[in-house]
Amino acid sequence: MKNKTVLQNAFLIFLGIGLFFLLMDFLGLASKNYLRSLNAFIVLYGIHKTIKYNYTKGKMDYFENLFSGFITGALGVFLGIVGLIAFIYIKGGESYLTTLSDTFFFVGKINIIQYCGVLFFEGVASSLIGAFVLMQFYGDVAISQKY
Repeated sequence: MKNKTVLQNAFLIFLGIGLFFLLMDFLGLASKNYLRSLNAFIVLYGIHKTIKYNYTKGKMDYFENLFSGFITGALGVFLGIVGLIAFIYIKGGESYLTTLSDTFFFVGKINIIQYCGVLFFEGVASSLIGAFVLMQFYGDVAISQKY
């Protein structure tokens, strides 16, 4: 696992997610839940870049590449959550959070840590699933290159 590549692609995920949500907020589309799901493609792109880099450098170990892709996604999500916490506080803290949580599946009063914690675990799970799915694709590529 190349730490530099993992960090670069995690930062790319962070920038992509940050710019995507800033654009959605600027255009007044932050309340549209179906648009929020598009951030999964940004995370998958970063994971894909890490795994593809590993394969081009000759690293064919399945678990090393799976772990490398997962760490890339999880670190990108973590940085995105840190950015979200800062953004929520800049926009007004708990009062802004109520507008976000009303459009999500939260019931009752929720604080910033609970909101971001749930989003973090959802992002980590998505990163693991995304890395696994991409590794299924690359597993076939590695096999076809051997034979």
